[in-house]
Amino acid sequence: MSMRTAARSAAVGLSVILLSGACGRGGEEATTPGSAGDAGAAADQGAPTLEELKNASYAGLEDLPQPITLEDGVWEGAPYTADSPVRPRVNFVLDLRATGDLDADGDDEAAVLLNLATGGTGQFLHVAAVDRVEGALRNIGTAFIGDRVQVRAFQIESGRILIDVVRAGPEDAACCPGETATLGWEWRPEGGLSAVQVEGSTGRLTLESIAGAGWVLRKWAWEEEAPTEPPVTLRLEKGRFAGSAGCNNYFTTPQEGEMPGEITVGPIGATRMSCPEPAMLVEARYLGQLERVRRYGFLGTQLALTYGHEGGVGVMLFERQLP
Repeated sequence: MSMRTAARSAAVGLSVILLSGACGRGGEEATTPGSAGDAGAAADQGAPTLEELKNASYAGLEDLPQPITLEDGVWEGAPYTADSPVRPRVNFVLDLRATGDLDADGDDEAAVLLNLATGGTGQFLHVAAVDRVEGALRNIGTAFIGDRVQVRAFQIESGRILIDVVRAGPEDAACCPGETATLGWEWRPEGGLSAVQVEGSTGRLTLESIAGAGWVLRKWAWEEEAPTEPPVTLRLEKGRFAGSAGCNNYFTTPQEGEMPGEITVGPIGATRMSCPEPAMLVEARYLGQLERVRRYGFLGTQLALTYGHEGGVGVMLFERQLP
């Protein structure tokens, strides 16, 4: 089944399609040489590193019959037709890497997220598992997660890959996923990654989905890093956004819209302390963007707030604060 067929099926009631990649140790495999040194030394390097994974080979991605090799986290294929600029593109998702022992051999493997774009509106998300075997990286399994799926959490726990997602539910359009779920996979020698039953659907996307955690601003927009000092923070407390805007503490009461992820931010209140000019500039920009926020969601475990910007939109990204 192609991803386009899977996406159409999701829109009429199949919430998500989980496909196992044919790249287990017993089948077709994509391998990448390890770092310099003999095989014995490489075998002792532990789980594959982020840099290695962003330059590794992967098989089993939907609609891509051959293995592909990333270069600094990106792969681009040939145009679909000679006179078209449209070509398939695979991206390593936001430097995410989960580690843990998937095959019960006492050594950690790694799991990563790969997004395949084919030129349309679809964004086809995959999870791939990678081991270090005799000094080389080996993609031991790949599975399709879904089209335009948002990732809230990603980890390896008790030998399973677990991913908390926001996906299109039975009544949702593919553009506007609103069902929260926990999905899981385990590695099997005969078949690579196989879906396992965990919690499945856990409810609907609401603002409470971001409650119980603090968030720190990391990006003003997709290509623009936010300053780490002064830190800008956000927390949902009793239905209100609150935190530090860089100098003063602020608070506002957001209202959810009719569609999943829609939001309107109400008037923003704040304390009135004076700070050095750099902090005040950060604060003014943040509060200005916050009051124009129209959507919320998740991008590679980060909180994404989409705001109106110069006739278009921008996206602020927040990282979950450690306890």
